[in-house]
Amino acid sequence: MTYPDARYFGDGGESSGAFRPAGAAPDLLMGAADDDGVHRGTRVHYLGTGGSTNGAFGLYRWEMGPKPSGPSPHFHRTITESFYILSGTIRLYDGTGWKDTSAGDFLFVPEGGVHAFRNESGEPAAMLILFTPGAPREAYFEELAEIAASGRQLTDEEWTDLYRRHDQYMV
Repeated sequence: MTYPDARYFGDGGESSGAFRPAGAAPDLLMGAADDDGVHRGTRVHYLGTGGSTNGAFGLYRWEMGPKPSGPSPHFHRTITESFYILSGTIRLYDGTGWKDTSAGDFLFVPEGGVHAFRNESGEPAAMLILFTPGAPREAYFEELAEIAASGRQLTDEEWTDLYRRHDQYMV
């Protein structure tokens, strides 16, 4: 393994870091608020998108509420996906079976690797999700949130099109 080809050719470096404080509001809320107006669904923080990292990676903090949530087993053809558990209990599917994970657990999934995640604990849980290289995953997340918020029911053909456009292949 060697270092990749240079991507910066300046002589002295630049002040170009992007800071995001821990208390920043989520970029996306998935799921509806309860009758009392409190959002207990998933809060997604766009820590570093493919657009903001020049395509290097996409990093998202995924804070799930206590209600069961998460995708069914699937794979990606163009990106890897990694999961690092921050808090709570999250079920991760690694292609061979479901594992109950907790803070500090990590799963790397290469391109083509079947995977999924679920929060079925009845308690909040949080993790980091890392995609390499950086793909525009936030567009996919936002489409899913809009579909859920509207209550719209997609046809099988519409789901197939949505997944195809976002490198999501359900198994």
